[in-house]
Amino acid sequence: MREVREWTARATRIMHKRRDPVVVQTFRSATAATIAYVIALRLSPEAAPLTAPLTALLVVQVTLYATLTNGFRRVNAVVTGVLVAIAFSLLVGLTWWSLAMLLVAALVVGRLVRVEEYVPEVAISAMLVLGVTTVGDTAWARVVETLIGATVGLACNLLLAPPVWVEEAGESIEDLARRLRQLMLRMGEEAAGGTPVDRAAERLHEARRLDHDIVEVDAALRQAEDSLRLNPRVQDSVLHRVVMRTGLDTLEICTVVLRVLARSLTDLAKEREPKPLFEAETGAALEQLLSEIADAVVSFAVLVTTHLSTSAESAEERLAAELRTAAGTRDKLALLLREEAERDPGHWQLPGAVLTEVNRILDELDTEHRTRRLFEELDRVSREQRARMPRLTRLRERLGVTEQLWRNRAGFDGRSR
Repeated sequence: MREVREWTARATRIMHKRRDPVVVQTFRSATAATIAYVIALRLSPEAAPLTAPLTALLVVQVTLYATLTNGFRRVNAVVTGVLVAIAFSLLVGLTWWSLAMLLVAALVVGRLVRVEEYVPEVAISAMLVLGVTTVGDTAWARVVETLIGATVGLACNLLLAPPVWVEEAGESIEDLARRLRQLMLRMGEEAAGGTPVDRAAERLHEARRLDHDIVEVDAALRQAEDSLRLNPRVQDSVLHRVVMRTGLDTLEICTVVLRVLARSLTDLAKEREPKPLFEAETGAALEQLLSEIADAVVSFAVLVTTHLSTSAESAEERLAAELRTAAGTRDKLALLLREEAERDPGHWQLPGAVLTEVNRILDELDTEHRTRRLFEELDRVSREQRARMPRLTRLRERLGVTEQLWRNRAGFDGRSR
């Protein structure tokens, strides 16, 4: 039985790796380069037509959307770089000074042919091709090889199923939520006791560092959004993109509010040192509230990264229950803070700010608030699509594909998910 379990676990890992986007992209790149090389062997007079696989590797994009939007600019950049390299190989060959002139010329020509962000790729392609290009009549064979590689690269992007990076983006969002949870738990534990100023300031610095995490998650989500666009393997890609994007926006707002909360607790520690931040009962209530909000943040992240309707409903129910519990604790904390303010009316601003900030996080996580936000974002995306593609919009209207039917087909029935 142990051997069976080990074999099953090994098989599961292999299947998971086969579906891993990195593995898929590696396979697509290697396939494109190999096919380009095989075709170039038949059509090019060169004995080793390496320019064809090199061009194919440069042209193959990570996503189908990137292929259709950026692929032709990249092909233009690669072809331009190859042509510049061929010209230099015919005239001067490869020397240190010709390499410098080649790079300058490639960058200038790249601006002239308007390849936009791929200007450096003109110089890169020219430099790489110059190293494998011989002087003489065979140099022009590189043009043929480049066209072969570009064609094969685009064909592989269109024919081979591109990877979908949604799972990786979802993991990034959930990891961010867990880091928020850990910080909230530490802040709650320290607020319940006597928090030194330096420790409160350390929590403030941790909250500020979360901004860098959001940037990384945003990059992963952008890659996932591109992988969903125009992907035949994904239905209702607009809904998936909007759900995850609005979810990340909510977590980003929560991060900002948490940083403000850390600032308020730090100022409160400075004001009350060496006394505790709150009385014992108030501190315990705040610790409990932050713990409940921390759990709700993780549940929210699970909700926005879950695509199966049954799992989404379960996640939404769990989030709603946690928010109701946190709201009850928040009301209890509000009474305790008011009592403290009545006993010490000269120091009510900072405790009041703490209550305002936890209220803001609860409002952002609220399911009704999220439903309104989703509808607003879907309407905005629909307006942008109608403005960009009016003919397609009119065709859909003639076929009777209304916005409400589209939403129902996507499973968006008015709930937050």
